[in-house]
Amino acid sequence: MEKKMMIGNAAVARGLYEAGCHFVSSYPGTPSTEITEHVAKYEEVYAEWAPNEKVAVEAAIGASIGGGRAFAAMKHVGLNVAADPLFTASYTGVNGGVVIAVADDMGMHSSQNEQDSRHYARASKMPMLEPADSQECKDFAILAYEMSEKYDTPVYLRLSTRVAHSQSTVTLGTRLDVAVKPYEKNISKYVMMPAKAKARHVVVEQRELDLRAYAETAEINKVIMGDTKIGIIASGIAFQYAREAFGKNASYLKLGMVYPLPVDLIRDFASKVDKLYVIEELDDIFEAHCLKHGIAVEGKAIFSKMGEYTPEMLRNKILGEALPEGNHEDAPVRPPVLCPGCPHRGIFYVLNKLKLVVSGDIGCYTLGAQPPLEAVDTTLCMGASISGLHGMNMVNDPEFAKKSVAVIGDSTFIHSGMTGLTNIVYNQSPSTVIILDNSITGMTGHQQNPATGLTLKGRPAPILDLEAVCRAIGVSRVTVVDPYDMKECERVLKEELDAPEPSVIIARRPCALLKSVKHKPALKVNADKCVGCKMCLKIGCPAISMVDGKAVVDTSICVGCGLCADMCKLGCFEGGEN
Repeated sequence: MEKKMMIGNAAVARGLYEAGCHFVSSYPGTPSTEITEHVAKYEEVYAEWAPNEKVAVEAAIGASIGGGRAFAAMKHVGLNVAADPLFTASYTGVNGGVVIAVADDMGMHSSQNEQDSRHYARASKMPMLEPADSQECKDFAILAYEMSEKYDTPVYLRLSTRVAHSQSTVTLGTRLDVAVKPYEKNISKYVMMPAKAKARHVVVEQRELDLRAYAETAEINKVIMGDTKIGIIASGIAFQYAREAFGKNASYLKLGMVYPLPVDLIRDFASKVDKLYVIEELDDIFEAHCLKHGIAVEGKAIFSKMGEYTPEMLRNKILGEALPEGNHEDAPVRPPVLCPGCPHRGIFYVLNKLKLVVSGDIGCYTLGAQPPLEAVDTTLCMGASISGLHGMNMVNDPEFAKKSVAVIGDSTFIHSGMTGLTNIVYNQSPSTVIILDNSITGMTGHQQNPATGLTLKGRPAPILDLEAVCRAIGVSRVTVVDPYDMKECERVLKEELDAPEPSVIIARRPCALLKSVKHKPALKVNADKCVGCKMCLKIGCPAISMVDGKAVVDTSICVGCGLCADMCKLGCFEGGEN
């Protein structure tokens, strides 16, 4: 059979295809995004971007009740958004199978917290599988559908950043011919009013007992015996780290099903080793389970609850070996910055110049908090900028609203900003909201959204009119500005901040990295004019640096946006005209 190198996310997508999945709905979120992008390449599978994770899961559950095998993917914080329908879907169960992929971000490579999604499996009483490589990503996706339909439950597929984005060999199979099941009206099963939910809770508890029994003999929970001086319980990428660290010098219980957990299997494994360690990134879920059942283990007393593990760290903690000396501290620091030509840069410079309090949101524009712009005061979660601004303004005197704004991206506004704006209008908060419309979902890699005019599969779609939406919500003051025109942005900002009512400013210019954007030629610095005042550095453009006391433009990355030329009072920047 054909074999192919795949990242974990692509392998999950292949598993969905081979399992006969009919329906996929997701919201992009690193490190889960590529699952949906890859599955969209299979014409046999309907795939879409939804406005947010809650909508995606509700759509998937609807597809399941309608008889299709359904799927939704999200990152760990997206699971918070989707939790409401998921907890109740645990009660309703499924018709066609439902698989929910959640990708945790140990080390917070692209996230605002380090949440352990295994807690959700226990809280919602739904099974969770965790693959450790790309082959298992594919195989576990297929198995998840079998379990979903056998046990009448959605099934979580938990990934980590490393498993989602690392490559290994996958053996390809063929697509199963899975027919859409007939829809059958069943009020007792699918209408979760209290009386019927009580009856379904009984079903959920029995199902959990059945799944616990399955966990004892499930083939994906594997015992791998080696030297019995050291025993290790692990799953996912933590198992890979342990195997690399100790090889045959340890024995392993590799858990492919991380909820519900077996008891007898663990107890039997523990009896065969001299010292048992639980290696799990983030929280002590396996360890607490073992201790609850009287199984002695060593865990978080020596292993951190924060960040990613490494094989070297495991050998240090268990064997006492010194950590290898490295020269990583000597490497130059490369902090994340807004890209050259980023349309958000001009707005953030103006916000900083006016010394405004800025309620921020989740997106690449969060980088506006970095020096030298330092224009973002808060970042909490998707949509919180607008709601948070309202709260700040309502507890302060009226003058506070004249020096505070919220910033939010176009995709994030659609995701969860509209309800916050509704709250501002409904409760008559004199708040100013800036929608940073860069015409794409930028931070996760240029995914389409309802305001771009294209679907996930690249087909034309109606364009959501942000101005019309804001006016329909009840905002009468809606203004569109070009963020490259800093003088006009400053004028409009002052005008709207002074207005005693809600207002929205839409700063509209496409992301500088979009292939459709045509850039001007790079600018150059006339060294004879430059006096080294460093005014141009205040916009934080990575294309500008100082060499021998003079400003220099890196023409290989400059896109000719002209913001630096606007900053310079001496006219040092030249060119940039088509």
